[in-house]
Amino acid sequence: MYLKCATRSAYEKYSSFQMIKFAIRYSSSRPSHQLIFDRKAKKFQRERAAIREDVELYDYLKEEIGFRLSDRIFDIKREFENAADLGCSRGFLSRHVLAESVKHLTLCDMSPTMLSQAQGTPGLRISKKEMDEENIEFAENSLDLVMSSLSLHWVNDLPGCFSRIIKSLKPDGVFIASMFGGDTLYELRSSLQLADLERKGGIAPHISPFTQIRDVGALLNRAGFTMLTIDTDELVIGYPSMFELMWDLKGMAENNAAFNRPAHLDRDIMLAASAIYKELYTKDKGVPATFQIIYLVGWKPGPNQPVPLARGSGEVSLKDLGKMIESSSKNKKKK
Repeated sequence: MYLKCATRSAYEKYSSFQMIKFAIRYSSSRPSHQLIFDRKAKKFQRERAAIREDVELYDYLKEEIGFRLSDRIFDIKREFENAADLGCSRGFLSRHVLAESVKHLTLCDMSPTMLSQAQGTPGLRISKKEMDEENIEFAENSLDLVMSSLSLHWVNDLPGCFSRIIKSLKPDGVFIASMFGGDTLYELRSSLQLADLERKGGIAPHISPFTQIRDVGALLNRAGFTMLTIDTDELVIGYPSMFELMWDLKGMAENNAAFNRPAHLDRDIMLAASAIYKELYTKDKGVPATFQIIYLVGWKPGPNQPVPLARGSGEVSLKDLGKMIESSSKNKKKK
């Protein structure tokens, strides 16, 4: 009897030890972030969109955002030696970047077909690298500029992506990007949800989630970026009906890629959602679709950047600011 108890006790200890080893191995293999988007599905969607014969018909939105984002690069009066375009797609940003601003540009995308179609402006030295923007691989302190246009909203580990970007930047390097914000396609999202509630009594995630502007600022600060500039813009595009909008989203490779997306969208739900869309949002014999664009600029800390003065070093109180303005205006009138 004593021997049985001892054997059982040893077995229990061995089992506990094995369970602990398995738990450690399992937890170490799991990602530290939540997997929301299926990156393999997104790569397939981009490849499918890129091989279409009429692929240029669906460039209008990304072409416009790429042009607007390139203006922000021109606002920085500096010549960048090495730059990278993450998620370059078909070159919607690189085709507006001039050689006077950037000497060498590395185009990165996980879709080889889209990467082959991306081009730059005359005189701009370009190299192409097939790379998932979720796992970028650049040497530390090797880039002067990192830019991305309408790609980072599909990244699962956005904090990790920002951390890798700031590591690849040189001191005083800059990160410029645009991404879809949380109010994007709210008309389509609400119409599909109402149709789901009516036909099935519940809702399904037909539209992928997007990042809120307040979260972007917090994540950039957490990664170590300074002198942040974050603003939003809205583009409202009209379509004949909901079906043309969904067709164009597929042509842009911006259709749903969330892991929990439904495999099929029933015909009766689509017809009900289209009717709800028209009833709630019809304008000028068509339906609008809102695209909220978040523009962000962040700098890696450097020795030549302006630094705020130490707390308490001010020589003028804000209480006296009004009196100083009044006295200066009176002196101007006397003169």
